Amino acid sequence: MKTEAGMRNLEFLDAELETLKKENRHITLRQLSGPQEPVSIVDGKKVINLTSNNYLALTNDPRVKAAAKDAIDRYGVGTAAVRTIIGTMTIHEELERRLARFKGTEASIVFQSGFSTNVALCQSLMTSERDLLVSDELNHASIIDGARLAKSPRKIYAHKDMKALEKILESPESRQARRRMIVTDGVFSMDGDVAPLPDIMALADRFDAIVMVDDAHASGVMGKNGRGTPDHFGLSDRVQVQIGTLSKAFGAIGGYAASTQAMREYLVSTSRPFLFTSSHPPSVVATCLKVLDILESEPQRIEALWRNTRHFKEGLRKAGFDTGASETPITPVIIGDTEKARKFSARLFEEGVFALAIGFPTVAKGRERLRTIVSSGHTPQDLDEALSKFQKVGKELGLI
Repeated sequence: MKTEAGMRNLEFLDAELETLKKENRHITLRQLSGPQEPVSIVDGKKVINLTSNNYLALTNDPRVKAAAKDAIDRYGVGTAAVRTIIGTMTIHEELERRLARFKGTEASIVFQSGFSTNVALCQSLMTSERDLLVSDELNHASIIDGARLAKSPRKIYAHKDMKALEKILESPESRQARRRMIVTDGVFSMDGDVAPLPDIMALADRFDAIVMVDDAHASGVMGKNGRGTPDHFGLSDRVQVQIGTLSKAFGAIGGYAASTQAMREYLVSTSRPFLFTSSHPPSVVATCLKVLDILESEPQRIEALWRNTRHFKEGLRKAGFDTGASETPITPVIIGDTEKARKFSARLFEEGVFALAIGFPTVAKGRERLRTIVSSGHTPQDLDEALSKFQKVGKELGLI
């Protein structure tokens, strides 16, 4: 009886769930049977998978799986400790040395997720009310939450609007700040467009600001061998903090910050997500090391990714769909209405194509869409079949 009485305190959740459903924000989880592949089994149905971040189709690569298995035999299944106690194995530091070399920086530090990496950097570097964090309005939720946890004030500039950024940087609040940090996604996760890093760096140099780039969707995708947007723009030696992910093109889990040796040492001693979370299982670390080997030796994978990207974008545009400002494998199909986007996604799924509907408030009203992501593993036949279904269902629903 005490338990039943206690549960009454949670009855408010029923009303909250009803509100979420009315606002089209209630999420039902899809279930993947088997590995994450370009063609996968989702909710028991074989579908062309246009929703995964598995850019280079490495999640099920035999070499990557073999590396993970070997690491379990050598190191065990986990560390059972945080990095600062006894959770740092030789393999962890090997990965950090390799990532630093890959990104062209002095050092790197690995975190348990890309989300925790962004939170850690914002929270650890913006520690005073005399600091100022400046963020693009379409930055990832992890940057938004990191900024909220920082002790500094924060200013938001209109998406990729360099005049708005300049206005903030030349304001009295900025000029009086102890330190300023501009934070931007390298590739924006909903629209697939790329940050104007050269312009951002020019303003940062002018106003003596730190630049932090979250390259989650550029890691393994842009730049030489997938080194990211700073490399793409020739700015690897100027961007002070490069954030990368190990959970998208790398196919595993985790995030990292590549910067100076001093930055690494500072974060080891001060970053709460690093200090209070157990370290990666050695199998995950070995996976990432093997993916680095593949990135450095098989540029044809990234070439295939971009070849597929161009083919799919061109097909969507020829069919009459609006793909927005996308410049990357993330290609939105703008519908402009949440309910229509959901119907479109549901019908495509029935036809054997999985493309996720994204509605308000995740994106602005009038910009509701299907978000598609191709991989290097999709065959031309996969993409042509998907394009055929897009055209069929788009016409059926009066979208084209």
